[in-house]
Amino acid sequence: MPNTSSITQEKTPTPAIRAYLGGSFDPVHNGHLEVAMSVYQHLLPIATQLQRALHVSLLPNARSPFKTQSTDPNHRLNMLKLATENTPIQINELELWQAPPVYTIDSVRTLRQQYPNDNLIFIMGMDSAHSLDKWKDGLRLTDHVNLWIFNRQSSTDVSDGISEGISDNTLSPKKKIASVQDVNFLKTLLPLSLQPHITDSPIELLIPFTQHSTDSSNSNSTNPNSTDPTSPDLKSTDLKNANPGRIYIDSRPITAVSSTQIREQLQKLDDQTNKMPVTERQIASIASINDIISNTESNPLAKWLNPAVYQYIIAHQLYSAAQFR
Repeated sequence: MPNTSSITQEKTPTPAIRAYLGGSFDPVHNGHLEVAMSVYQHLLPIATQLQRALHVSLLPNARSPFKTQSTDPNHRLNMLKLATENTPIQINELELWQAPPVYTIDSVRTLRQQYPNDNLIFIMGMDSAHSLDKWKDGLRLTDHVNLWIFNRQSSTDVSDGISEGISDNTLSPKKKIASVQDVNFLKTLLPLSLQPHITDSPIELLIPFTQHSTDSSNSNSTNPNSTDPTSPDLKSTDLKNANPGRIYIDSRPITAVSSTQIREQLQKLDDQTNKMPVTERQIASIASINDIISNTESNPLAKWLNPAVYQYIIAHQLYSAAQFR
């Protein structure tokens, strides 16, 4: 199925569900796809039951307001197309061609104007949500969209510490189910003004945005027999009783990997290879490519980069990887 989406309003008989994962994707890596697919897989049964269209999209930016430069948007878009091929994940180019910096608050306002009747969800990691008070009008995001926040974990099995986010106090990556204490701690990481928006069930993110709560006692109801908050019983949740702009904290650990540190790893491979004699350099280049294609563990990038994306990086000499041509 096509992996690019139009930003024009689609006419659907019922409100669609649209979730967006923003970022520079410089380069896109498997961690991005893991998060997007996780949201898609959890929303698909609900969307099917409610007979509603589901769109989960990557939202690449022109350049993050927190960065001074980014790789050419054409290259990043091409890598996104390669990474999302044969997946249900789409690409939304709303921000990509705008003059930077582009702010998330402006994008979510635009999306709300384009899709006034749809359920809009913005996906982010807790490391980003923790600092929303430092974003331009970051605390106003919930005026326009709901938030799905992941507990991104630090990676401990990738060389050179390819990781990002809050790692000292969050859940152990070995845990599959968060305790009440763990979830409560994650809630405290949000800015205080956003904490009242937290809900315990992702179904609350699918309330028509114009509806307001008439019975706050029901706003967080979930199936009392279920221990998994990501699998709510639709019949146990009153879809008419919820506030717009809800926040769901997904406490399942998601291993974090940073595009910045992937770039650094590529540059380190570049430096190491350039110091070799020409013959050895060619052999090392072939070995590195094969590591990625065969997904072996000898090259740490094999775990995080789609082979097609890695080959694109090599072919276009991105991130100081020209020696791998």
